[in-house]
Amino acid sequence: MAVDGLTAGEVARRLGVAVTTLRTWHQRYGLGPTGHAPGHHRRYTADDLSLLERMRQLITRGVPPAQAARQALGAGDSAAPVRDGGGRAISVGRYGASARGLARAALRLDACAIAELLDEAITAAGVISTWEEMIAPVLRGIGTRHASTGTMIEVEHLLSGCVSAALAVVPRPRAGDPPRVLLGCADEEQHTLPVEALAAGLAQSGLAVRQLGARMPARALREAVRRTGPAAVGLWAHADRYAVPAQLLDLTELPAPPSLLIAAGPGWDGAELPVAVARPQTLREAVAILTTGSY
Repeated sequence: MAVDGLTAGEVARRLGVAVTTLRTWHQRYGLGPTGHAPGHHRRYTADDLSLLERMRQLITRGVPPAQAARQALGAGDSAAPVRDGGGRAISVGRYGASARGLARAALRLDACAIAELLDEAITAAGVISTWEEMIAPVLRGIGTRHASTGTMIEVEHLLSGCVSAALAVVPRPRAGDPPRVLLGCADEEQHTLPVEALAAGLAQSGLAVRQLGARMPARALREAVRRTGPAAVGLWAHADRYAVPAQLLDLTELPAPPSLLIAAGPGWDGAELPVAVARPQTLREAVAILTTGSY
């Protein structure tokens, strides 16, 4: 028989808080689940969720937690002065509760909640789905807000750091043969998170990679390829001004050139690339290309 209501994990994802935060609110302020079915743990009802959403909104506006709990329960002065936090919502478009929860946690600069939400999502859905359905929509929303208001720099920096940390701890394949894939960013390109996500996604597929990071000069890239002899090289370019085809094509002139070259990222959209260079449109497609083992 189905049990009505939401679990603590589901509520945490919707609100963008850590499960431990929900437990604290329950223990300290009595804001816990009220739904109950015999033989099951208590669940959060729609009324519980509304009350907790009010609590979260008040805290985001600067109300101390104890006072926010009283106001949410209707026992406090709702006219109490608060810091203005309005007009700072991050739009995530059609994406669901996990993306909205991450956006809310990012707005609060709540690194602990962000870390817990990311860990839970990566464990449950994998790196690539978490990137596509949760991380990328929030980053795009922050970018849109920054473009129109000039704000959100601190939000983007905190979230990026948390995402990088979450991707770094995804288990890598055990040491064995040298990695056959080398990943890096185009010369002057500083957007490394997609490359980190691709490396972590490949690790979950059992494929070890070397990851060179941001701003790889063409000469340094050639030297890294010459020294390590990868079978495949992927180069990320977010901005079109950094998507210079020669950075990849020069690698074909090496004595032992890579069998597969990949141009990843939106910067390559208008670049004139030979048919031999793979052009994945998404990180999921890049993972599929690199895990075929046909190169």
